Amino acid sequence: MIKRKQACNPYLPSWEYVPDGEPHVFGDRVFIYGSHDRFDGNLFCMNDYICYSAQVDDLTAWKYEGVIYRKNQDPRNAGGEHCLWAPDVVHGPDGRYYLYYCLDYLPQIGVAVCDTPAGRYEYLGLVKYADGTVLGDKEGDFIQFDPGVFVDDDGEIYLFSGNAPMWEKDKGRNNKNSQVMTLEKDMLTIKKEPKPLIPTIHTSLRTGFEGHEFFEASSIRKVGSTYYFVYSSVCSHELCYCVSDKPDEGYRFGGTLVSIGDIFLNGREEKDSLNFLGNTHGGMELIDGQWYVFYHRQTNRTQYSRQGCAEKIRILPDGSIPQAEITSCGLNRGPLWGKGSYEARIACNLWGRDGTVMSHPEKMTEAYPYFTQDGEDLEPDSEGWVYVCGEETNPQGPAQYIANLRDGAVAGYKYFEFEDVKEMTIRVRPHHAASGWTPSMEEPYCKKNEGVFLITTEAGGACVGKIPVEFPDGKLRAWREFAGTLQIPDGVHALYLEYRGEGALDLLNFELI
Repeated sequence: MIKRKQACNPYLPSWEYVPDGEPHVFGDRVFIYGSHDRFDGNLFCMNDYICYSAQVDDLTAWKYEGVIYRKNQDPRNAGGEHCLWAPDVVHGPDGRYYLYYCLDYLPQIGVAVCDTPAGRYEYLGLVKYADGTVLGDKEGDFIQFDPGVFVDDDGEIYLFSGNAPMWEKDKGRNNKNSQVMTLEKDMLTIKKEPKPLIPTIHTSLRTGFEGHEFFEASSIRKVGSTYYFVYSSVCSHELCYCVSDKPDEGYRFGGTLVSIGDIFLNGREEKDSLNFLGNTHGGMELIDGQWYVFYHRQTNRTQYSRQGCAEKIRILPDGSIPQAEITSCGLNRGPLWGKGSYEARIACNLWGRDGTVMSHPEKMTEAYPYFTQDGEDLEPDSEGWVYVCGEETNPQGPAQYIANLRDGAVAGYKYFEFEDVKEMTIRVRPHHAASGWTPSMEEPYCKKNEGVFLITTEAGGACVGKIPVEFPDGKLRAWREFAGTLQIPDGVHALYLEYRGEGALDLLNFELI
């Protein structure tokens, strides 16, 4: 067992799927507001809004705050047929908390209100013009999408919204744009009407945004006197930022904050992605003196079961922010301890022999590994339950694992602080799709799986250990442990496991001894 509390990516339980995470510090706690995917779902954001929170000085323990808003609380959605897409929350001038959201493809912005950050929000109304016309219903209105809200130091309330085309061929869709407006103190009525904010793929020529134009996911923060606007670009797999000395105009492109494939980091191209790609969405927040960027990754060979992650970022004296590297340690105060038991699902890098593709069932063929779980979608039994990374304090939760590791597949973990580590144990089983097993079989039969896991401290680097594995014909499909010796020098290193051999395996966890 891990001997000290740590934080890992993803930072919520393995069976929790909360993408689009907007972190906000209210008082001495940080609250995560996001949409809510369903495991094995077939649409984005199928579940109701929930919330988790943590003490700002202890990001290892996340408290489940419960369901804060149900999709059928909106009068437009009494039957629950529309999904709650990415929200944002702001502390209003009146001391109450306001939640802004869109119901999937409906063109308006809904607002709910609560007296506390993570209580039960109640429907308030739709954002509207001064004459009562609902935003999104007027001819010429831009599509409303992924709202972000911000109250400035002078009390002015800014609402950001928008979605834009990803490709030049969509040029005729002029009602899609990045946009900003201001609101009256009632948090519903538009004070200054919407106007375009940052360039899209059709307006970016000679702006500095070329190749990283606005797509969706508006998020705003203020650092000193500088405004940082965070968004998902037309690349989709990255969050970018731009800066201005005004909240509603004059933004200059800053760079990539994070990419779920580490694309652009140190010149990496998309073809060399370190993970299976899809969209991402999040925001940046200062927590106990440290800035972080929150984002999400893809699982289950789709884009409909996404999980929240986070990385440390640095704001340099000139205001720029270097691109963050994807890691397994994320919110941890430093590298993970180089001894103890870890879930395989905290891999920050994952690829097959032929690299990576878009996370989609038609593209992720049987050649590729992926994150998944056994069992159905799940929520905690009660509010107030606290998840601590590395401690299985809630045994009802199905375990997530890496499935379908075939010859040449690699799972990578960054970073560990090693000291006198001599051995590694892994828990694996034959992958059912490759073994002929089906859930109806009482005693699953497995075809032969035989090979070795090569352990390295850098991708393609020198081998520091080997773990042979073998499942002869006729063995049951059950988790088994295999071990091997390690020769890892003391210090901070990554850890890569590459499978070489026959068949396909699932990886549940590993232990460093």
